[in-house]
Amino acid sequence: MENPIALNRLAENSVFRKGDVFVLFGELFGRGYATGLLDEARRAGMEIVGITVGRRDENNALRPLDTEELAAAEERLGGKIINIPVMAGFDLDAPAGGPTPTDLLADMTLESWQDDKLDWDYIKQCRDIATQRFTNSLKQVMAVLDGMIAAGRNVFFAHTMAGGIPKAKVFLVIANRIYKGRGARHMSSQALLDSDMGKLILQNFDEVSAITFRHLIESSAAIRERVEASGGQVRYTAYGYHGTAVLIGGSYRWQTYTNYTQGYAKMRLEGFAQDAWAAGIKATVYNCPEIRTNSSDVFTGIELPLIPLLLALKKENGGQWAEHQWQACEQLLADGFTMKDVFQKITDMQANEVMRPFYDFSAWPMANSQAQSDLTIGTSNEITQMHRDGKVMISDLLSALVVEATGQLIFGESSEPSGPTQWLNHDIVARRLNASHLQWKPSAPSIAEGSKDSQLEVA
Repeated sequence: MENPIALNRLAENSVFRKGDVFVLFGELFGRGYATGLLDEARRAGMEIVGITVGRRDENNALRPLDTEELAAAEERLGGKIINIPVMAGFDLDAPAGGPTPTDLLADMTLESWQDDKLDWDYIKQCRDIATQRFTNSLKQVMAVLDGMIAAGRNVFFAHTMAGGIPKAKVFLVIANRIYKGRGARHMSSQALLDSDMGKLILQNFDEVSAITFRHLIESSAAIRERVEASGGQVRYTAYGYHGTAVLIGGSYRWQTYTNYTQGYAKMRLEGFAQDAWAAGIKATVYNCPEIRTNSSDVFTGIELPLIPLLLALKKENGGQWAEHQWQACEQLLADGFTMKDVFQKITDMQANEVMRPFYDFSAWPMANSQAQSDLTIGTSNEITQMHRDGKVMISDLLSALVVEATGQLIFGESSEPSGPTQWLNHDIVARRLNASHLQWKPSAPSIAEGSKDSQLEVA
């Protein structure tokens, strides 16, 4: 793909209505994008159905949710959960009595990991076992789901599975240096990708973030054919991240967080959507602006492109509501700091020569560099220190706005999607927010005054 394909219209839902079925293909944890999409499905009166990845017991065996866990998960979702575990990835699977891939990583040390080698034939056995487990469970899930979709109903499948980081202590230390390390603590992301450890992790990212989308589309074929044969419609969406355009020097320009190691899996995700689209299936990956989530907080600096959203709100004819967001953000800063100070930090970083190579869309995802890491992480730390409370951040408030807007954009666009991949850049996000809050008055409650979002963290 040579250029990002930007969504440039504010579409409205014209397909989904009361009684139609919304399937969340991924479990709902903490903060994240999916809550905005769920809000739109509820607003349309759709029935909400979810799945679970299950839980591992003390012997590493995968199990369904227990009664208490299921009740809590269904309350969080606001719908029925099919309690058959569909955990993706192969990091905890192995032949009977054999070590899991995570066990193999645990044997590596900080001194040895770059040279340690894995038995790739054995890893393939683990991967095949996990695939068989996953697809067998998914077949059972689809049989249950089929019975929950009445004749004449439309169906919206929202894929939210992402991640796949093995819980090996040595990798967590390495990741901390790659994504948070400056100066002597900096570590090259390319060194990880060149190692067997890195190759294993990339495979697991593929399984969780990308290949699950293909499995979803294939396993729901019978449901799709039945629904469409009766005149109904089926849609598939997935969340991508492949950089986003933000205001840089007064114009919208593609940029990205570096190093986004999961980027390779996100490109495969796009590829599966393109394959489905070519087969006549309306499946779309929406590449969203980055937000702060439970999982993304490991990537120091990933939140920085959020802040120019305030500029986009004004540029896209924002009124009182947009001005209120500026004020709400400034109120989060410590005494003596203003948003002008924050934007100076962002502008200086964006304009720095160090960042110039990283604005090349065709080269994504690029490895990090010492200078780039020092600049990005340093800027992030400096802006964090400008806040009144390090746990109440401008990026949290702006993340909630992006969640709201992307939910509306994706749900509206999915009635008549225009292609398999779409970028939700800051211009369309700002236009959506400004349009949604056109009637806002200062006396009315605002999202800036305490909105909460939840996260889809298998994503």
